[in-house]
Amino acid sequence: MSIAKRAIPEATSIEQANQIVRGSWLNAIEEHHLKYSGNCEINDILDIGCSVGVSTIYLAEKFPSAQAVDALIPSQANHVHRLPSDSLDLVSLAYVELSPVLFTPMKSTEPFLDEYYMLDLEETLKQVGFVNVCSILTDPRHRTVTATVPY
Repeated sequence: MSIAKRAIPEATSIEQANQIVRGSWLNAIEEHHLKYSGNCEINDILDIGCSVGVSTIYLAEKFPSAQAVDALIPSQANHVHRLPSDSLDLVSLAYVELSPVLFTPMKSTEPFLDEYYMLDLEETLKQVGFVNVCSILTDPRHRTVTATVPY
């Protein structure tokens, strides 16, 4: 069963569940942008940890005037630190939470899972200078955290 269908069991198909899950996530991003951007247009999007790029496609469709770029795995995002200031308008970073049954065998191969699960993402974003940090449940299994880089 797909992750989206597990999150939205009342959906009549995997496609419908995907549309609901992705739609809620994209709406949260768009609402944050409209509320805090000062009407600035999104021109450049970086999607980190996007696996095969499905989320990148959804971002590109939601913000058609923007150039969407994906980084397949977070380790490829090291290059982000070398980008010039103000060079991106939106950065999407996927974090995945696993059930304890799946987490236990995976933990042996992932040395930083404890740190990930113990991280207070919202507080960390505030500590490093982000403002307008918001966390909302976008479906029964997923939350979306949005934040703004101050100008």
